[in-house]
Amino acid sequence: MRADSGLRLTSPANPLLKEIRKAARRGRATADGLWLAESPHLLEEAADCNAAIEAIVLADRAAPPVLALAERSGAPLRLVSDAIFDELSTTEHSQGVLALVRPKTWQIRDLAMAQGPLLALDQVADPGNVGAIARSAEAFGAAGLLLTKGCAWPDNPKTLRASAGALFRLPVAAGLTAETVLAACAEAGRPLLAAAAHGGTPLHEAALAGAAIVIGSEAHGVSAALAGKAQPIHIPTRRVESLNAAVAAAIILYEAAR
Repeated sequence: MRADSGLRLTSPANPLLKEIRKAARRGRATADGLWLAESPHLLEEAADCNAAIEAIVLADRAAPPVLALAERSGAPLRLVSDAIFDELSTTEHSQGVLALVRPKTWQIRDLAMAQGPLLALDQVADPGNVGAIARSAEAFGAAGLLLTKGCAWPDNPKTLRASAGALFRLPVAAGLTAETVLAACAEAGRPLLAAAAHGGTPLHEAALAGAAIVIGSEAHGVSAALAGKAQPIHIPTRRVESLNAAVAAAIILYEAAR
């Protein structure tokens, strides 16, 4: 890496590095609200959608194409040793690049009023599932993603990686109560559908247009507060008790987009 590519940080006690370490340990954004986007792919996705990249931390081992990508982004570069970078990393096999991205903010009312199906996740705690569902939601034209309390947060680095960058673009509102979700859907005139393992309307017969679709956790399903106000729908299957939340969401979103 060229020595003049950016500002070199040599002390682990540097305030920026300390804040990144704290955020990485929490699995959340920094105290200033910056997301940790650790991979060349996430950096490229952030740059391509003109996300606000406030800084990029690069390890000495970062390959020349990664350095070139970082330089093209126009964001300030911070260079560190491999040892210091490894203390910041949230992955097992890091490629030596971590971007600090300020996400867009969305209002739940705007999501509920937008075109396309609205997806609500209810206490889906696994970051991999939430990220994969966000990716499917963007792919199939969802209006946005609502996350109740108990869901993995969109700023969790694992959630962001699983979304493959979709969370830089997809409108998301997180940390919501069931009451907030119900009120937003009612104001927007969206019928509420809840995915169930069994019973209710088969997916291919359900009226999905303009609906808000609730996916619950694999362990407990949709909470009573939401299920009690929703029409149950199910995906017909053979010889399995239930589908993974991310798989179920992708199937439902595909059907809604047809």
